[in-house]
Order: sequence, then C-alpha cells, then structure tokens
Amino acid sequence: MYTQLDIESHFDGKLKIAYLNQPDTMNALTKPSLLDLKDFVKECSNDPEVRCVAISGRGRAFCSGQNLDDAFVTGKEHHDNDIIRKIVVDYYNPLVTEITRCRKPVVALVNGPAVGAGAMLALICDFVLASEKAYFSQAFSNIGLIPDTGGTYFLPKLLGRQLANYLAFTGKKLSAEESKSYGLVAEVFSEEEFISKSLEILGKTSNMPTVGLKLTKKAFAASYNNSLKDQLELEGDLQQEAAETEDFIEGVNAFLEKRKPDYKGR
Repeated sequence: MYTQLDIESHFDGKLKIAYLNQPDTMNALTKPSLLDLKDFVKECSNDPEVRCVAISGRGRAFCSGQNLDDAFVTGKEHHDNDIIRKIVVDYYNPLVTEITRCRKPVVALVNGPAVGAGAMLALICDFVLASEKAYFSQAFSNIGLIPDTGGTYFLPKLLGRQLANYLAFTGKKLSAEESKSYGLVAEVFSEEEFISKSLEILGKTSNMPTVGLKLTKKAFAASYNNSLKDQLELEGDLQQEAAETEDFIEGVNAFLEKRKPDYKGR
C-alpha cells in the first residue's frame, strides 16, 4: 500500500511504526513520501486497534529534509515559480495537521541525522526518542529558506525566542544530548539499546488508556491559544469526557483491587 514506507506492527497491532525507506538519500522527503506519511498517520488515527504510532528512518539517517532534486525538477517541468509554496501548502502542511490532530500518540524514533524538514518532522511529534548517534539541524537558513513543517510555530514555543532564532539563523547542529538538554528530546539511548529501549516505552504507551491520552493531547494543543479561564473550562469538559470511558472505570477498579489495569483504549 505504501511505496515509500516500511511498516512494522508490534504488540498485537497496537503499535505501528512507519520507517522512511530511502536510505540512499538519507530518507530525503519527496511528494510521494509526504503523502504516504500523511495517509499512514490518518489511517492509524482512525483504526481502533492501533494505540500508538511511531515514525523512524531506515539506514543511518532519520531524515535529511526535502529532496531538493525532486522540488527543482518539478519546478522546471512545470515552469512554476510558485512551486515551493505549493509543496509546503499541499504536502507539508497536511502532514503536520494529521500528526498534531492524530487520536493516538505519535512518537519520533530518531535513529540518526534529522535535518531541516526532517528535524521538524521529529519535533512536531508528541515526543522524541533519540539514538546517541542522532543530531538535529534547522538547516533551512543554509539555502535561504525559513523553518517550515510547523517550525515557525513550534520552535519558539519549545525553545523560547532566543534559542529558536539562534538555531534557525545559524543552522547549528545539536547532538541528541544537547537536544535533550534544550527540551527537544525526551530520552536518548545508546546505539546498541536504541531499539529495545524505545520499544519498551512504546509498548507501555500502547497499553495506556488511549482516549485519555488523546484528550491530554487536545488540551495541550488548545493551551497555546487559550486564556487561563478558557483552558480551565476546557479541562472540566475533557475530564468529564475521560471519566465516561471504559478505561477510566478499569483504572479505578484496578486501583481499588490492587491489580494492574488492563486498558482497552476505549
């Protein structure tokens, strides 16, 4: 179904991992790969059996950003001076939207370099797990462009204005450990343990009360624009919605019965 992705399924289908599968180009993004990623995330969001989604890369890189040959050839073929805007609007923006509104946690497994749009592909996910071999670079400025793939929205919120400007202006490479110290990465693992430790975290996430996680994600997203009053009202509404789930009842019963809960994602 997906020509640009290699899909893995774990934990009886609760976890789906999409690997960008163009190692010869360090998984540079093209229109087909962007469409495949968007469709993959949307499909997982709508699949009740899927409880967690992850994105990673085959080979030595996570993603080297936009494939410039792909964009340049397309522009020449169509003699379209507006081609870059169309790529952003028609291919990148829909992917950002699908990831941020996905009903399941979306986790980036950054196995190697994440550059430009590849760095932002990781950072728009709900959290990032990184190999010690990974690094992140906002390399857009190196070719005279601005951070896209949600970069101008998320970077100032994740880093503050000073660091966002510094990294965007200079394209400085951040190691995985530096990225963790800045709050861009949740965990960093050795190359040898990266897969096993990541799957341990993803396995736990895949067995959490999925609706509660979806509502948490929704509340966090709304906080960027809400006043405190509006956010507190939203918390009340979403908490009631969470309390009406089967998983909430299971969680309470498990606590009272002093046993491990068996959440179903409903």
